[in-house]
Amino acid sequence: MTTPTGRTTAQAAAAATVPELLGTLAPLLAAESRAEAGAAGVEPGDLEQAVWLRLLERLDGGPGVPDHPADWLRRAVRAEARRARRTSVRERPYGGDEPALDAGPERVALAAESRRALRAAIRRTPTRCRRLLAAMLSPKDPTYREIAGELGISQGSLGPMRSRCLGCLRRMLAAEVAAPEHRGKVR
Repeated sequence: MTTPTGRTTAQAAAAATVPELLGTLAPLLAAESRAEAGAAGVEPGDLEQAVWLRLLERLDGGPGVPDHPADWLRRAVRAEARRARRTSVRERPYGGDEPALDAGPERVALAAESRRALRAAIRRTPTRCRRLLAAMLSPKDPTYREIAGELGISQGSLGPMRSRCLGCLRRMLAAEVAAPEHRGKVR
């Protein structure tokens, strides 16, 4: 049977309960969206909006109110999160005002200067650290097993030693960073 607006009685009954349905699903949708948004790499509000749109499309011309709205909503949130993850893998940001990705002379010079500073700091570390860091930076890209064999230490002690050496190197490089200049009057 159809109503004067051209809807079936089932559609009219569903339309009458839509505001109630939306009101009861809102907190659940917000919680589900917050839970899934981080892993999908999107904002929770964007996820909520996409699911509301799917629900409204379903109510407008689709199959109508889901039999189990809460279950449908959870599945819809997860489906939208998967879609967002797939989309974000393919999307690349437009770098309109960023410098070109090709290596200009300034970038080459800055990279070379950074490598020189790093090599100079490595030469000032203790002998064991110097040997370990040089082996790790080798263009041959040796494995932990090869580095441990080259240094004559066990493979299990390589990680803690690497951590100590990188900490030493980090402290040395942090000390070389220029201190901020004083602003205002000097007393």
